[in-house]
Amino acid sequence: MADIHPFRGIRYNQGLVKDPSSAICPPYDIIGPAMAEELHHQSEYNFIRLELWIPQETDGDDKYTRSAATLEQWLKQGVLKMDEAPAIYLHDCYFTYNGKEYRRRGMIACIRLEEWEKMVVRPHEDTLGVPKADRLKLLWALQANTSPVFVMYEDRGQQISSLLALEEQKQPIISLSSATEGRHNIWAITEPEVVGKICANLAPKPLYIADGHHRYTSALNYRRERMGGSSSVSGEEEFNFVMTTLVDFSDPGLLLLATHRLVRGIPEATLNELRTNLEPLFEIEEVPLDTSGVWQQADDLLSRGNAEQARFVLVGLSPESLIVLKLRDFSAVSQMMSASQGELTKRLDVSILDNIILEELLGLTDEKQKTSLAFNHDLQDSVKRVLNGEYQLAFLLRPIKAGTIKAVADTGDRMPRKSTYFYPKMPSGLLIHRLV
Repeated sequence: MADIHPFRGIRYNQGLVKDPSSAICPPYDIIGPAMAEELHHQSEYNFIRLELWIPQETDGDDKYTRSAATLEQWLKQGVLKMDEAPAIYLHDCYFTYNGKEYRRRGMIACIRLEEWEKMVVRPHEDTLGVPKADRLKLLWALQANTSPVFVMYEDRGQQISSLLALEEQKQPIISLSSATEGRHNIWAITEPEVVGKICANLAPKPLYIADGHHRYTSALNYRRERMGGSSSVSGEEEFNFVMTTLVDFSDPGLLLLATHRLVRGIPEATLNELRTNLEPLFEIEEVPLDTSGVWQQADDLLSRGNAEQARFVLVGLSPESLIVLKLRDFSAVSQMMSASQGELTKRLDVSILDNIILEELLGLTDEKQKTSLAFNHDLQDSVKRVLNGEYQLAFLLRPIKAGTIKAVADTGDRMPRKSTYFYPKMPSGLLIHRLV
């Protein structure tokens, strides 16, 4: 059973922070050094100071100490204030993609942390150790969730949707528009009857992590360590919960993008043999490259054909052509994959690409991937980086559907890392959940 709780959110005091749109920032995992520097100077109250401090005179754990000191200072000064009543927060995020405007509707609430094997909260991707260790250190320093885990649920009969539609008629407590982070309206749902109905409706449903596997895993580890260090734990302490944004699977603003693979550092001999090694496994179609609209051409090629047949577009192997790869026989590649992978996961385009082409044919082991492999959800940018010589090859993928994520998670299996990209990422700085 999923245990959903309202919480007293901490948010910017707009009496002191006149422009909260300048204070929010992207989540830590997409902030590069240049963006971090820009955000740091954008506002003296930008959330980057809590989420991802820029190392200055010293490195190491000092950044966590600085983040904790900043949080305490902002609370003391009233820059951040805690809401008086526990709430489930209705959150509408407006954004534009490819010239079309979307609205993604979610609820920001706390969910009880559950171990993976209980299948109450279900992951779909593998995670890396370094980000988990970083988030755990930040949890210990701040004793707060600074950005939500992104979770999906099924709202059959649209019962929750009907409740939320009534709430949006009220005045939002947060309304801001950012050139980089989109437009956001947030309402605080505090009425016990409405909160109770939402929680009761969600209780019997499994929850599926869309984005934030590292944050959820770190929160689990933090809870274990807190429980292990205390002689009396009731189970209702705030560290038993994690701040989460919950979005309905059927929400029209739930936009998934593919995560394309960019490759460099491959020996010339390996590249010269790649086509020959691909031919027994894939049908190969060469399409003359239209340099004036190559990214749109690649997108069109990906959308064609049988949705059940693995299909990629390869850029860079031929200087004059795009190469379409279509899997000949699944049984042939299935035998080349780990027996620990489930049948559904093995059939995914991203699994075949990662396991067969990148690892087996190009020799990109985990160690080599650190320097030779990059991930990019922007198809146009991926193509440009190959055409300008920054990378040797780009493998372009089709997006994975939300229903496929649910099906894989229901089996208890995990997709390869960087299989999905939910656009846009949830910004940090809208709300904080304190764990003390």
